[in-house]
Amino acid sequence: MSGITSYHAGLSAEDAVAQDYQRRGCTVVSRRWRGKGGEIDLIVQSGDGLIFVEVKKSRSHGRAAQSLSRHQMDRISMAASEFLGTQPRGQLTDVRFDLATVNGIGEIAILENAFQEF
Repeated sequence: MSGITSYHAGLSAEDAVAQDYQRRGCTVVSRRWRGKGGEIDLIVQSGDGLIFVEVKKSRSHGRAAQSLSRHQMDRISMAASEFLGTQPRGQLTDVRFDLATVNGIGEIAILENAFQEF
């Protein structure tokens, strides 16, 4: 897959995942939020808490999940901490880190609290 094709496939996957969270009653707060620590694909609000979502697309859910490295998780965590500095409750905000995978036929799987699994 060329770089531009991969980029557009990633945007499409993020769109689908954002819609999935909205169907679950969440509100999308930000997409591709970039801080000094890195980028967060999606930030969604669920009740009083926030969910930081990393979206991965590949031929299979397993392959997509394997592409998330500890280094990426650390960068996302740093960016999330920076984002929380902009929120009324700051670091006291309830948070969760999810991994959303999209397979080759567009099916979505969400692993809640994914960063605790590694």
